Amino acid sequence: MNNKADLGALFGAAAETRTFLGLPDCPDLSALTAPIALIGAPCATPYASVGAYCRHAPDALRRATASLTANIDRHDFDSGGAVFPAAHLKAVDCGDLPFDEADPAGNRAIIRDAVSRILERNAVPVVLGGDDSIPIPMIEALGRSGNGARYTILQIDAHIDWRETHMGERLGLSSTMRRASEMPHIERIIQVGARGIGSAATTDYEDALAWGVKFVPAYDLHTKEVAAALDLIPEGSQVVLCIDADALDPALVPGVIGRAPGGLSYYQAVDLIRGAANRGRIAAADFVEFMPERDVDDIGAFTFARLITTTLGVLARQAD
Repeated sequence: MNNKADLGALFGAAAETRTFLGLPDCPDLSALTAPIALIGAPCATPYASVGAYCRHAPDALRRATASLTANIDRHDFDSGGAVFPAAHLKAVDCGDLPFDEADPAGNRAIIRDAVSRILERNAVPVVLGGDDSIPIPMIEALGRSGNGARYTILQIDAHIDWRETHMGERLGLSSTMRRASEMPHIERIIQVGARGIGSAATTDYEDALAWGVKFVPAYDLHTKEVAAALDLIPEGSQVVLCIDADALDPALVPGVIGRAPGGLSYYQAVDLIRGAANRGRIAAADFVEFMPERDVDDIGAFTFARLITTTLGVLARQAD
């Protein structure tokens, strides 16, 4: 028997949703008044060998929340109340940005401009990717806000992304944290969850250490718990969350291009996000590298979307 019961329908949820969690849409960023704005970025700087291989992620993550749409105002144990504790704290979904696989510079400019406009409206941007080159223009936009702030990046990722170039490209997904380290408004990078064999060479790792990166590999997180990472965030920090789907264990999120055992549990990721907000303020966040074509029975999409939902609850409470 192949028919699956639609349990969301039991609670009056929609079979499909055009926006994340059925949230109000806001396609015109100049009209943004909400404190949190989600935006989909299907592509930034793809490598020729794989192209925009995560382009369908934003839509898949939205679809994964369809079963929750009727209950978004109900008690959420992961948020300690409703995800959005008051109507004025509710996020909006600003839809997907256009992209052209043949125009990476144009893609980056579009992402940078959209994030800048969200920041100008005093909202927290939450970018749904797309591959891990997308954080580069998002982080650049923070430096163009004109507020003089300096930021702590909390990267949660199985890979360190410190290659100088790959396939002749300096702005691809393997170089994200190296490029961030070159931006004057980034004062601190904490990288959590690295494990297994990635594309970085030992010299890349050594360059990161020389810059001042603090690493908490996945094994250390499991043995020392999340305090090993959170203690590295100074009180009062402006925090940028950069979350790659492959940071989580592939049993939870199989829809990634580089599966590796030993990843984070859902609640380890939640504790890192909550803890970062408790140490300071989350100024921006991205959730990238989910690949729907590699998922198994949509379990990864739902898990990653649930993590995003919990993050929205954290952001709503810091805006209160």
